Amino acid sequence: MKSPFPKYLKWIGIAALVGVGSGIASGVFLLMLEKATEAREAHPILIWGLPLGGLFVGWLYHRYGRAVEGGNNLIIDEFHDPKAVVPFRMAPLVLLGTVVTHLFGGSAGREGTAVQMGGSIADQFTHYFKNTRFKINAGERRALLMIGMSAGFGSVFGVPFAGTLFGLEVLAIGKLHLWAVIECAIAAFIAHFVTLSLGVHHAVYAHPPAVSWSLVGVGSAIVAGVAFGLAARIFARLTDAISRFSKARIPLLPIRIFVGGAVVAAIFLLIPISLRYAGLGVPIIIEAIQHPLPHYDWIAKLVMTALTLGVGYKGGEVTPLLFVGAALGNSLSAILPGIPLPMLSAMGFVGVFAGAANTPFACTVMAMELFGPQVGAFAAIACFASYLVSGHHGIYHAQRVHIPKTRYASRTIELLMLPFRRVKNRT
Repeated sequence: MKSPFPKYLKWIGIAALVGVGSGIASGVFLLMLEKATEAREAHPILIWGLPLGGLFVGWLYHRYGRAVEGGNNLIIDEFHDPKAVVPFRMAPLVLLGTVVTHLFGGSAGREGTAVQMGGSIADQFTHYFKNTRFKINAGERRALLMIGMSAGFGSVFGVPFAGTLFGLEVLAIGKLHLWAVIECAIAAFIAHFVTLSLGVHHAVYAHPPAVSWSLVGVGSAIVAGVAFGLAARIFARLTDAISRFSKARIPLLPIRIFVGGAVVAAIFLLIPISLRYAGLGVPIIIEAIQHPLPHYDWIAKLVMTALTLGVGYKGGEVTPLLFVGAALGNSLSAILPGIPLPMLSAMGFVGVFAGAANTPFACTVMAMELFGPQVGAFAAIACFASYLVSGHHGIYHAQRVHIPKTRYASRTIELLMLPFRRVKNRT
């Protein structure tokens, strides 16, 4: 019998190399993003340059990046329906495009950039090993793409456990591809530590105190989760609507981003308070865990992000959705009993993203990595409730539906009713 160890060593080595490459890419990207944010905050006049920055990015993608314009959805599509190796130019293009977006104040995130860089870096092994004894077949390539996505997500947020699960969960609704869990974990952890070694410092969030279990608290957690799922649904629908509308009116990408950027910049400059919603918004997220915020913060950030991304600017959706969720949880704390503000904000931080990306397992683990294990149970309730009501139309259109959410909902209701049925049978 042929020994399996050479194959194990091959994949451990590949996962480690992907982790190193993704970690370096995420580290460089985060350091550049930090400098761009500092420059914009020191010189608010840069916001006037948002249309020109968009014109430049749009020209780059129109000239060199048409094959990679699909972003995360391209990587997911290649997993399900392989056609060609993801071009390496996806990594530098999305890195530069996202930094430009943040330099001039666009409301966007960073996850999409890191995941695309990780996926494109990983897929290069398909090309480089093509004519060697390490040749990667179609099935192995699927693992390779998952490894890259895990490495990118885990390193950009400093959450290697959640990053591992993200790569396994994001590809299909209702399915975890656990057959690649070891490789994804190796890549995510190595990428995380490589990023830290480059001097990157991730945001540190206050840890909410533990909350005692109560029927009222659990009910409030479910209601909050439903609200988070509806917010995720609104964001996905609004972003798509803006994208379809702008493409129909202005088909040429550089001009579309220029016009959209002019609208975003005008809003920022004519409504000074709206500058709170420029860029990532991490300082506001930190505030949301600590004290009450204006009740309109979550919807304002949602609209500005949908507008920025809908017209074609580059960046991710995740950090803005973390902002939206934390701010929404902050507002809900005024009306939902049994759960204090810090815990509800932490639940919202992951809850909206869980519904929008259809990744409740990864988001539950992300909550525990960032806020401590005491948030795990309530975060899980919020994430899965959000997941169930957010629908199948999320931020990643290329996701396949493995198990419809209606089946999950019916099974959940059956489990909740089980204790009452047992009591009835006994009587």
